[in-house]
Amino acid sequence: MTSSTDPGRVVVIGTGLAGTRLAQRLGPAAVLIGEEAHAPYNRVLLAEVLAGSYGADVIALPRHDGTRLRTRAVRVDRDERVVRCEDGSVVPYDTLVLATGSNPVLPPLRGLFAPGAAELPGGVHAFRTMDDCLALSRAVAPGVRAVVVGGGLLGVSAARALARRGAQVVLTQQSERLMERQLDPPSSALVRRHLTGLGVEIHTECRVRGVGVVDGRVRRVELHDGFLLDTDITVLACGVRPRTGLARAAGIDVREGIVVDDELRTSDPHIRAVGDCSQHAGHVYGLATPAVEQADALAANLLSGRPRPYTGTRALTRLTLPHEAGPLDLAAFGEAEALPGDDVVQLTDATRGTYRKVVVRGDRLVGGVLVGELGTVGALARAWEADDPLPGDGAPLLHLLTHDGGL
Repeated sequence: MTSSTDPGRVVVIGTGLAGTRLAQRLGPAAVLIGEEAHAPYNRVLLAEVLAGSYGADVIALPRHDGTRLRTRAVRVDRDERVVRCEDGSVVPYDTLVLATGSNPVLPPLRGLFAPGAAELPGGVHAFRTMDDCLALSRAVAPGVRAVVVGGGLLGVSAARALARRGAQVVLTQQSERLMERQLDPPSSALVRRHLTGLGVEIHTECRVRGVGVVDGRVRRVELHDGFLLDTDITVLACGVRPRTGLARAAGIDVREGIVVDDELRTSDPHIRAVGDCSQHAGHVYGLATPAVEQADALAANLLSGRPRPYTGTRALTRLTLPHEAGPLDLAAFGEAEALPGDDVVQLTDATRGTYRKVVVRGDRLVGGVLVGELGTVGALARAWEADDPLPGDGAPLLHLLTHDGGL
């Protein structure tokens, strides 16, 4: 029997941000299992490695002092409470934590997979892991033609990074604007203008229908209207999907992600889940901040022996797009689109290329989007995260929008 401050043997599957953070908090007694050959790294910064701004070693996460097994977990045996691994290892646990992350979504493009093939053809890259990033880095060179499929946060980051390396980049987006999940039309237009200034050719409301393979490599991307784009590199940035195979095979409750309660327990009381693979209160976040907060909450829970509920994360998306003429910073949080009855405060400076908008519902700040100089983002984000009533006259909010405060 373990004490109230001893969680017993904790095994964590997944060496991403959530799994590594949890293992660090738990200390040397935690066992970390991950299949990637690289030391754990901050996936958020992969675009900076691709752009050449950072070396791969710069984005390494702080080292976990305990045991790390570099192998793939292939089965969870709930009856025996062991994890069976590809290399033959059998790892017992008192508490198992699934931090398996997510997989890239591969769109059903005509010609992408030959009959019976499991591997992507030459020249096609997902952009999810360090191996993906390093393979792209080896392939890109000045003048190389690159097509990025997907204009969300990941696609915009990849297009910008490839353009900075001198590639001729075409970015295709199925919806009507870039980063439509985070940005409203005016802020998306600023991002588009910035990418265009880097030489990126952008096609919105544009669905990719298929690819053309020549000698084992994709050389053409076919758009829905039949137009063909010549390409040397094709990057699939079409979103991610929670990696739930281990949990599903073990009979654990899985919907969109692995279902967890406020203590991050799955349907098996000896198994928890954190990060991109988890689904809490109907939400699958897929972002860094919720992954860290879940890992910290679970570590405190396991070490104290007392419940510390995780109540959800009010996540902020932030991105910096460097440029020789000056970087374009953007941040988005909460609900950037107003509902009937909401109050909207919106400031635009076309000369400086800045845009600031917040949405107020009743006496609460419910969301916003900021593009340009972001000295205000920290104070605004704190006001939103606190969810406290705003002062009645609105003057402090206007002050935050029109003055650069500290981050």
